[in-house]
Amino acid sequence: MTKRRHLPALAATAVLATAACSDDEPAAEGDADRLAIDDFPRGETLYTTGTAWGPPGDFNPVTAGGVTGLNGLGYEYLFLYDVEEQALTPWLAESGTWTGEREFELKVRAGIDWSDGESLTAEDVAYTFELGRTEGVPFGGVWDWLESVEVVDELTLVCRFTEARHQEWDNFLYTNEIVPKHVFAALDPEEVLTGALGPDPVVTGPYRVHSFDEGRIAWVKRDGWWATEALGLDVRPRFIVDLVTPSNADILNMLIEGRLDLANNFMPGVADFLSGDPALTTYYDKPPFMAPANTAMLIPNTTRAPLDDPEFRRAMACAVSPGQIVDAVYGGMVTEAHPTGLLPVWERYYDPEALEEDGFVFEPSQAVAILGAAGYADEDGDGFVEDRDGQPFSLRLIVPTGWTDWEDAARSIASDLVDAGIDVRAESVDAADVDAARAGGDFDLLVNNDSRLTNSPWSHFRYLFQLPVADAQLTGNYSRWENEDAWELTQELSTVATEDPRYLEIIAELERFALRDLPAIPVWYNGAWSQASNAVWTGWPTADSGAVYASMWDEMWGFGAVRMLTGITPVELPDGNGPAPPPERRRGPSSIPPVF
Repeated sequence: MTKRRHLPALAATAVLATAACSDDEPAAEGDADRLAIDDFPRGETLYTTGTAWGPPGDFNPVTAGGVTGLNGLGYEYLFLYDVEEQALTPWLAESGTWTGEREFELKVRAGIDWSDGESLTAEDVAYTFELGRTEGVPFGGVWDWLESVEVVDELTLVCRFTEARHQEWDNFLYTNEIVPKHVFAALDPEEVLTGALGPDPVVTGPYRVHSFDEGRIAWVKRDGWWATEALGLDVRPRFIVDLVTPSNADILNMLIEGRLDLANNFMPGVADFLSGDPALTTYYDKPPFMAPANTAMLIPNTTRAPLDDPEFRRAMACAVSPGQIVDAVYGGMVTEAHPTGLLPVWERYYDPEALEEDGFVFEPSQAVAILGAAGYADEDGDGFVEDRDGQPFSLRLIVPTGWTDWEDAARSIASDLVDAGIDVRAESVDAADVDAARAGGDFDLLVNNDSRLTNSPWSHFRYLFQLPVADAQLTGNYSRWENEDAWELTQELSTVATEDPRYLEIIAELERFALRDLPAIPVWYNGAWSQASNAVWTGWPTADSGAVYASMWDEMWGFGAVRMLTGITPVELPDGNGPAPPPERRRGPSSIPPVF
C-alpha cells in the first residue's frame, strides 16, 4: 500500500538554522534542547527508520527495551569488531591482553567522562561484568567460565577464568555495553531487570535523548564526546530522528524525495533508484546490493518423524531451490547460502573436502532418489511419500504473518518439497506464536535467521549444536538435534585462539557434522538491509570504501556503525533552496516534551 503524498510546508534550511543558532555557528547544547523536534534544521538532522516497530520502550541497556541507538549512540562497548580485518579494535578500552593461560588484562581508556561529568573507570567495567551474576541478566552465561574480576587501579582490571574461551570472550567484549556503577548501584536487582531508568540515561556516547513520542525518538549530539580528542572522530549529524517503521512503499517514497536519509528495511525494487538525482546508495552497487548479515535456514523439528531422519532432511535440502527464492522473492537482493551455512565473511574457512563428501545442491531428482533409498515411498498413489512404516504424514511450515518476503519464501519452499513428493503446506501465523512454537518445539518446520554475523564461526556451530536441549530453546538448536560429539567440538572451538592451527581443524570437523546431520538447512543469506539517500547527506559506507555498514540495528553498533556517523557529510545545497522537508509527523495523544 502506498500512501498519498502529503508534504509539510517547505522551510529553507537557512531559516531553520536561524531558529537554532546565530550566523553559521552551531547551537549550544542547551539551545538544541529548546528546539522542538519538528524544528530541527534539516541540514543538521539525520532521519532514519527500519529498526523500531513501536514506540520507544525503556532506556535500560541491560533489558534492551528496543530504543533505537541506546546501545551505540548512548552506551558504548569496550571494543568494536572490524568485520573486514576480523579483529577487535579498542574503543572504551585502550587495550586487552591475555597475560596468562586463563588471565586477561583490560586497560580502560583515560579521559572518558559520563554525561553527568563522572569519570569512566575500571570500577564501572568490573561492575558491569558483575551484573551478569544477577539472575535474568542476558549476559549471565559468561559467569559459567569467568571466575573473577579484580580492579587493579583506576584504569586497570584483571579477569580470571576457569576456562579460557577465547572466541566467546571476544564476542562478549564487543556486544555488551558498559554502564555507570554510580547510577546502577542504586538499583535493586528487580529494577536492573525491569527497566527502571528514565529517558535521560547517563552515557559515554556521542548522543543523548532529546525527546520522543509514539512514532519517533530524537537524539541530540553531546558536547565533549571522548572520541573526538582521543581518536579524531566527530559525528556529523547534530540531530538523529528515528521513525517507527511505516510501510516499505512509504519508506521508498520518502528516500527518493529526500525526506528520509537511511532505511534499514527490506525494500524490493531499490535497484531501480541507484542512479538518478539524487541516487540512492547501497553497500554494493550491483546484486546482491546488501552485505550478507545472517543465514536464513529451514529448521526441522528433529523430535518428530520423519524429520528425525538425516536422510529425509538431506532429501529436503536437495529439493529446495535457493535460486528461486533469490530471484523470484528477492529480485537478486540476496544470495544463496553455502551448504554449511557459514557466512561469506568466513569463506576462508570453507572446507572443500567436506563439501565434496557431504555437500548438497538443488537437484529434485536426487531428492526423489534419496527418499526412495531411505524407505520413503508413495504406496497409496496420492503423490506424496509415506513414512517408513507406510503411514501418510503432512508437515506444516510456519513463518510470521506480515513478513512478506518470508511468506513468499515459505510458499516457494513448500512448493519445491511438494514437487519432490513431500506433503508440506506453508502457513503464516502471528509472530509471537512463531516465537513460542520455536522455543517450545511445537512445530514441524519453520524459517529462522538467528545465525548472524559475529567474530567467529563458533557462533554458527553453537546455533546448530547447542546442548542440552531445554524445555525452552531461546538461543539456538531450535531443531533440538542432539549430537554430543558436535557440541563437544563446538565447546572446544570456543577455547581456541584464532591463530592456533587447531582452530581451522575444528571448524572443518564441525562443517562435516553440519553437512552430515543437517540439523538446519541453509537456504539464503539475508542482507544487512540498508538504503541511503544522498539528498541531504552523502559519503555513505560501501564495499568499495571498506567501511562499516550503514545501519541503526542494535547488533551493528558493535561492528562500528558509529563510524558511519563520522564519515557522512552534509550535501552542499543551492543558495535559496532548502532540501525536502522532514518526514511527516505522526500525530498522537502521547507526545512527550524534550528531556532537559
